[in-house]
Amino acid sequence: MRGVERQHFLPDTMKVYAAQDRPLHIGYGQTNSQPSTVRRMLEWLDVKKGQRVLDVGSGSGWTSALLAWLAGETGKVYAVEIVPELVAFGRDNCQQQGIRNVTFTQAGTGYGLATHAPYDRILVSAGADDLPEELVRQLKVPGKLVIPIGTTIWEIAKDAHGELHQTPHEGFMFVPLLPPKQ
Repeated sequence: MRGVERQHFLPDTMKVYAAQDRPLHIGYGQTNSQPSTVRRMLEWLDVKKGQRVLDVGSGSGWTSALLAWLAGETGKVYAVEIVPELVAFGRDNCQQQGIRNVTFTQAGTGYGLATHAPYDRILVSAGADDLPEELVRQLKVPGKLVIPIGTTIWEIAKDAHGELHQTPHEGFMFVPLLPPKQ
């Protein structure tokens, strides 16, 4: 996480708080997640060099940049965000940091980004009410999805046979995952 500094992905008024281990507001009712939580989610996701990764709820672009760093130059990150202003903010932040293996997309009428599926890894950075089956379908066999549902972050591994194995990690809070545009 030292390779992708949080301060470069915050609004100017929030940069002074970048080192604090707490969520920070980035506007539009959204936050830049608490660093210790992001670290745990990235550990559970276990991104490898060269993988294709979907970042759902990319916000300021910080998680997208971290995923891009983990996937390396041969990897690719597809960042999806529903708030148009945050799509531009995240894209600009990554471009200013020289991160080139991330593509930012405005969220459409479904969860995720089916046009580039399947993905080796999917990270969701907002709290869902339940597991969106659309995201499970976009996950490669084998693959891994990390998603907050309620106050639990779920590690969902799809094995070589397409079976799902779920591991819960309790005690987390996230802004809500907004429904796709209709």
